[in-house]
Amino acid sequence: MLRRTHMALAAALGAGVIAAGAGMSAEATPEPPGMPVEETPPTARETSPAPLQEPLGPTARPAHAEIKDVNGVTVGALDLTEDQDGKSEITVTVNGLPAGYHGFHIHNKGVCDPKSIDPGTGSPFFSAGDHLNLGPESHPGHSGDLPDLLVGANGTGKASFVTDRFRVAQLIDTDGSAIVVHAAPDNHANIPDRYSRPSDTTDPDAETTMTTGPDEQTLKTGDSGGRIACGAIGIR
Repeated sequence: MLRRTHMALAAALGAGVIAAGAGMSAEATPEPPGMPVEETPPTARETSPAPLQEPLGPTARPAHAEIKDVNGVTVGALDLTEDQDGKSEITVTVNGLPAGYHGFHIHNKGVCDPKSIDPGTGSPFFSAGDHLNLGPESHPGHSGDLPDLLVGANGTGKASFVTDRFRVAQLIDTDGSAIVVHAAPDNHANIPDRYSRPSDTTDPDAETTMTTGPDEQTLKTGDSGGRIACGAIGIR
């Protein structure tokens, strides 16, 4: 008799649980204590990959500049691409320039106006601005400082090199950039301290009238002289 009573009570309790469960949604069904909760599989949108970051490979379109002298005559061309490591590959060819070494830099504005004159030096192409510089370095550590360009006796020259100082996309910003050829060689501010020069100060009470090493102008441009040719850099 006692056993039947227990069985009847268990049956009644089981029926009550079933009836209560029938009125609950699948999401609201409580899990027994101590049992792991199975997470709902994510939807297709949740499992889609996030947008990829820009790789270091050659994703930038090639850039190009047509180099012209102060008379508007085309004297050369510059081409820029990126290699698999994101470094900029530069190739330049020129024709009709004076023989010898020439300072060769990327400047921070893409405007090559030969009638724009530097009030300090009288150089044309003042519109191209200063050397491109993405950091606080002085010359020759500017981002746009490049090796000297050697022109042969017949007026032609060609150079090709790789730099990690900038990406091509950094040259094609709001105000652009330009390649500039200078009249004189760039000494890359390589003035040893044993060489002296007039002091930067005009103070008559200064202890010395001479100063050693590169002066302010050398640290700015490497004493490469006036600008004789310029080309605005753009996407080819």
